[in-house]
Amino acid sequence: MMKRYLILEDGTVFAGEAFGAQTASFGEVVFNTSMTGYQEILSDPSYCGQIVTMTYPLQGNYGINSDDFESIEPAVKGIVVREAADFPSNFRSTMSLSELLEKKGIPGIAGIDTRKLTRLIRVNGSIKGILTAAGEDPDFEQVIEKLQETDLPTDQVAQVSIKRPYPSPGRGKRVVLIDYGMKHGILRELNKRKCDVIVVPHNTSAQEILAWGPDGVMLSNGPGDPKNVPECVGVVGELLGAVPIFGICLGHQLFARACGAETFKLKFGHRGGNHPVRDLSTGKIEITSQNHGYAVDEETLQGTRLKVTHTALNDGTNEGLAHLDYPAFTVQYHPESSPGPEDSNYLFDRFLEMMNAQRKEQQHA
Repeated sequence: MMKRYLILEDGTVFAGEAFGAQTASFGEVVFNTSMTGYQEILSDPSYCGQIVTMTYPLQGNYGINSDDFESIEPAVKGIVVREAADFPSNFRSTMSLSELLEKKGIPGIAGIDTRKLTRLIRVNGSIKGILTAAGEDPDFEQVIEKLQETDLPTDQVAQVSIKRPYPSPGRGKRVVLIDYGMKHGILRELNKRKCDVIVVPHNTSAQEILAWGPDGVMLSNGPGDPKNVPECVGVVGELLGAVPIFGICLGHQLFARACGAETFKLKFGHRGGNHPVRDLSTGKIEITSQNHGYAVDEETLQGTRLKVTHTALNDGTNEGLAHLDYPAFTVQYHPESSPGPEDSNYLFDRFLEMMNAQRKEQQHA
């Protein structure tokens, strides 16, 4: 294999072996603690603009299949692993991890100390980095200087959202799903429940959404800072009270901001399939799938009509909200479980119950 470097803005350099695409790539370097699910992680649009470090040492061992993609075109900028399996073994596998990355133009680096890199991110926070082109012998000082001068993108939602609405028909409740960078697992869970889903772009107006006559509106996950999409916050504010709402991840943050709360950037984010969350209404602990770099500031909930429903056990940050006056709730984690675990799948049923209750209330009004 050819050599490749991961160069960080603080001057740290990791030398490893190139796999995947031969090209260079720039992005925010983050880490994910999942033991499985690399295909879903790589195809999650919420990783737009990021280079993902996998903390579990072996990746690619069960290959890539045609069923587990969360988007058609991955938006991730690169992957960093300790070891990439050359010969995957799984009856569903159709190609190797390296072959997928090569097809999609995504560079990977293997053979580096991912434990050291993860500790660096945990201490110093998420950091800008460059994966050099395969075989390139760069001028490190020049690359580091360029890294320090280059800003991370702020238009990630516009990059990954669809451009035109499309239907995913069903004979049940009609749900308008706003695509801020939607994982297809969300759509799959709604379709399982026979929902008649219409997926719309992130910049669709509240009037257009309500014109579809929805029983409910779903706010999807997505990448980046919720402060960068104030127009989306405005639309959520207009929808509040007009129709039941369920939000996930970025959708949760946009909902909070629409209700008057603030958000902030986490030091190194929550990314993995093993994050414990407490449901405050039952006391039950759920192991959740998470991928976010921002969180809702609970101190700013005072004066809003929101109540906290879920809390992260690792760091005490907010993981769920519900509105006191309107049928609307949101969670910071991923109940569609792609990759798993599936502890929180019931939230889609709760959304269905909320839509049914709202319809009954309207019929008796």
